[in-house]
Amino acid sequence: MNKRRKPFNYFKIISLVLMIAFVMYFGVVLVPNVQSTFLPTPTPTRSPESFVTEAGQLFEQGKLPQAIQAYQQAVRAMPNDATIYISLARVQVWAGKYKEAQTSAENALLLNNNNSMAHAVRGWALEAQRDFLTASTAIDKAIELDSKNALAHAYKAELLADQYLEGTGTLDVVAKMSDESNTALALGPDLLETHRARGYVLEATGNNDEAILQYNQAIAINKNIADVQVSLGRCYRALAVYDKAVDAFTSANQLNPSDPTPLLYISRVYETVGSYPKAEQYAQQAVKTNPTDALLRGNLGVMYYRNSKWPLAADELSLVVNGGKDQDGVEVAAIKLSPDASRVIQYFFTYGIVLAKLNRCGEALPLFQQILSTVLPNDEIARYNANEGIRICAELVGATASPASGTPGASTLGTPSFSLTGTPTP
Repeated sequence: MNKRRKPFNYFKIISLVLMIAFVMYFGVVLVPNVQSTFLPTPTPTRSPESFVTEAGQLFEQGKLPQAIQAYQQAVRAMPNDATIYISLARVQVWAGKYKEAQTSAENALLLNNNNSMAHAVRGWALEAQRDFLTASTAIDKAIELDSKNALAHAYKAELLADQYLEGTGTLDVVAKMSDESNTALALGPDLLETHRARGYVLEATGNNDEAILQYNQAIAINKNIADVQVSLGRCYRALAVYDKAVDAFTSANQLNPSDPTPLLYISRVYETVGSYPKAEQYAQQAVKTNPTDALLRGNLGVMYYRNSKWPLAADELSLVVNGGKDQDGVEVAAIKLSPDASRVIQYFFTYGIVLAKLNRCGEALPLFQQILSTVLPNDEIARYNANEGIRICAELVGATASPASGTPGASTLGTPSFSLTGTPTP
């Protein structure tokens, strides 16, 4: 009745134990070390400092938008480092992003309100926005915190130079801006900004030969900053060294194609030497870069006039005087006539002359009267051209006109002289 037990199969037991051991080894040891073909290859984490290094290199190459992006990446990696916000703000000012630069400098001040450089760069950004009062307070604070801050003195010199050019400086503003620029140069002889500030002060006071020397020294430190190339071109243009002026403006345009200012200046150089087709060509390129800018439109209108393209000139100049949309639907805001804006006055009286030549005197005559009642008595060119337009209309209607007092001997559409105001208004 008792069932016999089967003998143990030691071979099966040993095999089972070995299989269990292998499964455990495979799951614990082999699988975690096998890379799946469906997972991305891991990459090493980039150090935050590398973004700062890259940004500095990009700035040296004149690649300002890329430098800004690199600094912004550095800010995200090290949000509590005030020096990165300051470096970002400096590049943003060079790139013309003044409001953004102000914000970056203010972020640095949130981290350290006693940072001299943060106050200085904030003042520089405010000065570029023409907020002279607040800018002066910020820069003075920077100098108070660190009297040997070369950049703060350079920014102060530029601010005083702009006040001098706009007629809002104190009686001793020339001496002050000269002192500040020399102090900046003594404290920072190897800095781009100190040579630029000294050059700017010299340019503002009409010492263009000396300004060229300073701008060239700034370029020797960094040849890839478009703003300095534009400044150099302005000085050469003022000295009638037109070939070098065009070279400098061309370099600036290559470094920063998004800025129409170099193209605008090249256009005016060619106008000065009588190469009106080339002047028109560069004026067109400037408008394509920023089609909403009424001043660029006005410049193009003048060049159309120079080439006797009166209907085209009337269309462009109308956008300056009246505002409106161009044929592509681009909206352009009108500019108000002001007695101290000589370039705008030129656009107004050129528009009037064009209307007169197109026998649209009903529109032209009120414009001439507006010019005569607005411009300063010593603006001989504007007054002459307004009276010339009235004379043309009088001849067209066969009537006798009695124009206001003009200046004999002035040439129609003469080129007025221009004052330098900061980064010159186109």
